Amino acid sequence: MPPSDTNIALSDNPVPAHIGFLLIPDFALLPYASAIEPLRAANRLSGRDLYRWSHISIDGEPAQASNGVAIAADAGLDDGLKLDSVLVCAGGNPALFMHQPTFAWLRQQARRGVRVGGVSGGPYLLARANLLKGYRFTLHWEHAPAFLEEYPDLDLRRSLYEIDRERLTCSGGTAPLDMMHALIARDHGSELALAVSEWFLQTHVREGAGPQRMPLRERLGIAHAPLLRVIGRMEQTIESPEPREALARLANVSLRQLERLFRQHLGRSLGEHYLRLRLDRARDLLRQTSLSVLEIALACGFANASHFSRSYRERFGHAPREERRRG
Repeated sequence: MPPSDTNIALSDNPVPAHIGFLLIPDFALLPYASAIEPLRAANRLSGRDLYRWSHISIDGEPAQASNGVAIAADAGLDDGLKLDSVLVCAGGNPALFMHQPTFAWLRQQARRGVRVGGVSGGPYLLARANLLKGYRFTLHWEHAPAFLEEYPDLDLRRSLYEIDRERLTCSGGTAPLDMMHALIARDHGSELALAVSEWFLQTHVREGAGPQRMPLRERLGIAHAPLLRVIGRMEQTIESPEPREALARLANVSLRQLERLFRQHLGRSLGEHYLRLRLDRARDLLRQTSLSVLEIALACGFANASHFSRSYRERFGHAPREERRRG
């Protein structure tokens, strides 16, 4: 265990920063832990209370994570905590969270000058509270399709984390380790931040602008560069699928050769892969939004609801409306 009297230069502020963790029911445990543990480590390694924290739930009762673990709350929304920062921890399906007192509380914190942030699905709630207009931000890639349908004009980035003035947003998973490294470095210097990262066995601290997802090469196990270029374009153009001929030109091969590459590396045709991408996106929207079946069909490149429903049933074994009922 590292000694508590590590010789690290620190800022002169003797008052620990008070950070509130607002735990939304069904929050994701890993990003929460990745955000709070670096604060504990910073205190331990510096030998000083640089940070203190409180757990907040919407009703003051224990908050249950998505894996069933419950964390006792120190306060509810009405308990008048004085905070320097608040981080909203959310997971599950944040698109369905419609608790107006929570949004009002977040706006109140922002008006008081509190630094407001969110991890994983938390930024979705910041948008609902109208706290992200004019800021760049990020959230977990799983929630991005539903979010963009609801908030197409906000500045969503597909990055690991974003720190834009008094807004802190993070995509989730282990990315809060990287974001907290940046915050600790800003508050107390890079020496302490590096010591914290090393304590958590981070051999590489990622930049905020880094990608959330694995590169296609690793994700699909494919090394064929032209084919990967085509698949990347397909993932970017789900709403308005590109003609097959345009994709073949992108790969600089004939359409017949491109079809052969899809069969060889993915075991399905180009058209079948495009359809799979569109139906996967549709399933996310059915689960995460209240858009109508027709609106989702159009958002995923289908000409009409009947074609969409037929294709959906063939892929998943049930109709889109049944998917929503199950959700």
